Amino acid sequence: MLKKQFKERDVQRLRNVITKQHGSKSTLGVGYTKTQETHNEGDIWEEDGRQWTIKNGIKQNITKLDSAKKSVLFPLFCPSCHKTMKPHLDKKWYYLFKRCFNCQVTFEAEIRRKGLWDEYEKTMFNSDIEGIKQEFQIWIDDQIQNESNQSYVTEAGDVEKWTGSSKNKLLETKEEGLKYLDGLKKE
Repeated sequence: MLKKQFKERDVQRLRNVITKQHGSKSTLGVGYTKTQETHNEGDIWEEDGRQWTIKNGIKQNITKLDSAKKSVLFPLFCPSCHKTMKPHLDKKWYYLFKRCFNCQVTFEAEIRRKGLWDEYEKTMFNSDIEGIKQEFQIWIDDQIQNESNQSYVTEAGDVEKWTGSSKNKLLETKEEGLKYLDGLKKE
């Protein structure tokens, strides 16, 4: 005669042991469970105020600087010919033209063969001049904004007070510099 009654969970546990299902549950749990979100490769989602994605099976945070990282990153393979990049030779050419040295040589040889080399060279040279002009304008505008006529400290440590407006001189220099740079362009 039994002094104690078996409960349903005890009976279920004994059944699991006899059938060799040792890890099976003998009771049902009741309560709150957090919903599990499943994400696949390439999905983008927001969690805790951050954006996340899965790349190559790894969960990664998406930051504002990802595009800057991509532009600075030197690839293992050339985007044009898909051959291995050689850092000692191809690094400079990749940052300038986004292809390896051999692809750039092939590209320039093709341009020469078609007779378009003078136009290509003129375009490259003029785009460099335009970049220099933009940097010069930014620098001069910054000098004009931050210019003050109160006082200057010399190399000897003396404080000198200068009078007169140098903003007009800076504006004249800006105009002369831009004219000079425009004169350097190839026609």
